[in-house]
Amino acid sequence: MTVPGRRSSTFTRLLRHGFTAPSVAERLLDADELAPVRTDPVLLDALGATADPDLALLGLVRLAEAQEPDERRVFFDTLIAAKPLRDRLLGVLGASEALGDHLARHPSDWHALVTYERADLHPGVAEFERDLAGADDAVSLRVAYRRCLLAIAARDVCGTTDLAQTAAELADLATATLRAALAIASAAAPADAAICRLAVIAMGKCGGHELNYVSDVDVIFVGEPAEPTEGADEGKALQAATRLASHLMRICSETNIEGTIWPVDANLRPEGRNGPLVRTLSSHLAYYQRWAKTWEFQALLKARPVAGDMELGAEYIEAVNPLVWQASERENFVPDAQKMRRRVVDNIPADRVDRELKLGPGGLRDVEFAVQLLQLVHGRSDATLHSGSTLEALTALADGGYVGRADAAQLDEAYRFLRTMEHRIQLYKLRRTHLVPEDEADLRRLGRSLGMRSEPVTELNKAWRRHASVVRRLHEKLFYRPLLDAVAQLAPGEIRLSPKAAGQRLTALGYADPVAALRHLEALSSGVSRKAAIQRTLLPVLLGWFADSADPDAGLLGFRKVSDALGKTPWYLRLLRDEGAAAENLARVLSAGRLAPDLLLRAPEAVALLGDPEGLKPRSHQALEQEVLSAVGRAETAEGAVASVRGVRRRELFRTAAGDLIGSYGTEENPAEEDPGALVDRVGNAVTDLNAATLSGALRAAVRAEWGDTLPTRFAVIGMGRFGGHELGYGSDADVLFVHEPREGVEEQEASQAANKVVAEMRRLLQIPTADPPLLIDAGLRPEGKSGPLVRTLASYAAYYRRWSLVWESQALLRAEPMAGDPELGARFIELIDPLRYPPEGIGEDAVREIRRLKARMESERLPRGADPTLHAKLGRGGLSDVEWTVQLLQMQHGWSEPGLRTTRTREALAAAQAAGLIPTEEAQTLDDAWVLATRVRNAVMLVRGRAGDTFPSDGRELGAVGRYLGYEPGHVGDMLDDYRRITRRARAVVEERFYGAQP
Repeated sequence: MTVPGRRSSTFTRLLRHGFTAPSVAERLLDADELAPVRTDPVLLDALGATADPDLALLGLVRLAEAQEPDERRVFFDTLIAAKPLRDRLLGVLGASEALGDHLARHPSDWHALVTYERADLHPGVAEFERDLAGADDAVSLRVAYRRCLLAIAARDVCGTTDLAQTAAELADLATATLRAALAIASAAAPADAAICRLAVIAMGKCGGHELNYVSDVDVIFVGEPAEPTEGADEGKALQAATRLASHLMRICSETNIEGTIWPVDANLRPEGRNGPLVRTLSSHLAYYQRWAKTWEFQALLKARPVAGDMELGAEYIEAVNPLVWQASERENFVPDAQKMRRRVVDNIPADRVDRELKLGPGGLRDVEFAVQLLQLVHGRSDATLHSGSTLEALTALADGGYVGRADAAQLDEAYRFLRTMEHRIQLYKLRRTHLVPEDEADLRRLGRSLGMRSEPVTELNKAWRRHASVVRRLHEKLFYRPLLDAVAQLAPGEIRLSPKAAGQRLTALGYADPVAALRHLEALSSGVSRKAAIQRTLLPVLLGWFADSADPDAGLLGFRKVSDALGKTPWYLRLLRDEGAAAENLARVLSAGRLAPDLLLRAPEAVALLGDPEGLKPRSHQALEQEVLSAVGRAETAEGAVASVRGVRRRELFRTAAGDLIGSYGTEENPAEEDPGALVDRVGNAVTDLNAATLSGALRAAVRAEWGDTLPTRFAVIGMGRFGGHELGYGSDADVLFVHEPREGVEEQEASQAANKVVAEMRRLLQIPTADPPLLIDAGLRPEGKSGPLVRTLASYAAYYRRWSLVWESQALLRAEPMAGDPELGARFIELIDPLRYPPEGIGEDAVREIRRLKARMESERLPRGADPTLHAKLGRGGLSDVEWTVQLLQMQHGWSEPGLRTTRTREALAAAQAAGLIPTEEAQTLDDAWVLATRVRNAVMLVRGRAGDTFPSDGRELGAVGRYLGYEPGHVGDMLDDYRRITRRARAVVEERFYGAQP
């Protein structure tokens, strides 16, 4: 007896084994019927391993109750002795209330789960026909069908079969059931059966060998007279065939005491429900040749004969197959397929769309439609794609290069997961549904049925959303940007597609010069070489990716140039073919503008970076400097040294630009996930580190040319402006100060001469003409500006700043940071200037007024004539200058008391000001958004045009490319400009209040 208020040990064990109603379970375990197994030590373990232990236990009790005592004894003896039976039976009882009901009505059917021979694992149509052979009416057929279904479900939930095998078994069972139903109908009407030939063609999931537990079984009926006849006799034969077909449908579809099997649906036939149920083969062909719509050919992809006159069924398939594989040549084929998919989604009730596992966005139909469209496009010339199975077709598409391996693997994994979810949802009550349940208990059972045990509901929702997201993303890629195999495989003398038709398709994809595009395609893919064969596989994919850019022609031309340069290199095409992201990354980079392709064409081997998952991550400053200094050390001349340094800079600029483009656009495999601010920071840090390493290399080269390893004076390069702030863009100059200090025993004049010679040599070496983006060093922020000496001693800087420093110079020093040369000297320079840029007690009223005056003067005098002040990223309203001066004023006012403000980086200082309560969070976010956007505009202009600029391009294609970089789809550049004006207008309002109206 259990003491009131205390839990029994059984109660605790039940909770531990996953029971949610342990009190009920205790009572059930105490039932007389379970006496033979109540003390079995493995029973609770076996129940706890099921999807729903409470349901499994209840089903076990009901099954035991339905048995006679002698049979019950045999049952429990077998159950205890045979672990396979125990796992199968309890697994089914814990997953399916409906099959538990069946076993309670037919308690001897547990014998169907006893056999565990290898031959039993994957039965086919013949085995199922044997199991259904004794059924001679609708009721007995249902009982036999459920018995077979019981065995399939047992293999499924125990993991003996995978999804594809389970779906194929269900389709084979449906085939056997259709044959049995037709036999029953024929036996009931032997006269009809004698005068006609009737073929049953399976469509949909049954035809594709991928059936659900509960689904309509789609069919088409083909009828012919038993003997060649004409006129009235043919009509009588079709009437007889129609009666047989109708009876077959009723046997399977109607509900009786044993429930229903599944609806047989013949609405995929010509003219749908308005057309005759049975047609002759010639009538079918006439309809398909003249009247069929695109979706009907898509449906025929899965057609296969399953019952009745198999010879007639084979004739039907042979006749319609050529029409299926010619369907993609129909006018508006792709738009029709796309519209049909959109209509399906649009018709889902709003309250169900997020739970719709089959039809909703990211659902099963997205995978199926995408695969089928690609099959129809490419299957004309590739018979390996002629499969009715979604997973088999997906594998074939990947093997043929029509879908990337990574895409196919992700789709395969997601489709298997979503279909398994669908199976387990339907298995519970054997009802046709594709909705994910909302009830917590249902979700728990569903999650546990998929092997999720610790937090089944949370794990299920997370996995479901992740797989749905993958499906949705890849569906958008594969379904709405179809690939053009026929265009890609054009070759001299091979007429797969006329030049006119190919030109029209290329024009539709956005190629401005289809004639030139065709010429590039022929040059890349013609011939019988292995290189041409791989190109013919790659080009359909690349054409679609190029077409997704603002300038497809430039992308294709760039690809031809890179392929001409690297085509004989064995790793190049193998990289593009085998590395899922490499080809897409290359396409994005080549069609995004001029800078990255120009860099790549000067260093084609950098393509290898695109196939390495780590290849697009910027390298550290330490690694860059080490490589640069090593290259300088190996060079024989200063010019050769700087040429080597430029080679490193070219490659690393490409790495950064490619990573920026791909991170901004994303790829179908790796969509853009980083926020724009993170991308801006990454580019700024990468370009800054690269330019700092380049200056270190130039400095080392200049010193070695004259003095060997040791310069007579210690020397440091101080970064200023965006350089010191780690905010450089691709086209930014490097603002610098040069500082030196004579070594012990060296006269100051000698040291000064040496320092000036080093600066002059560095500038000469860096200004040697080159096709690479230049690195211009600008020392205009030095004391006395252009009229002052280029390089000073530390003592000279100290004297100047002590006596002559102006407010603007203190403000400029906010961005000062050592970048190259002697690190100790650089640190001492920073120690010198800190009191100037972060003055104790802040700056006074006069200084604030002077800063405001300088800013207002800059706005009125430096904005280029004719420039739109609402669209100028640097000096315009709410642009970089507005945000930076506002932040710098806060730094000079409060940097002495707020350590977080003592940084050269604008965004860091702004975040510190917000954290210190110096600016409201919303206003800080507004300024940050504007600064990030303006910086991205400048980067985009350089990437697109290959030269620096502070305003949006006027050329339409260049403007579109800038929009693509900023995340706008083609045709939405107006939205981009409106958004820019809106964001910067808000920022300017903050500047007006915080900068021009701020109190010192």
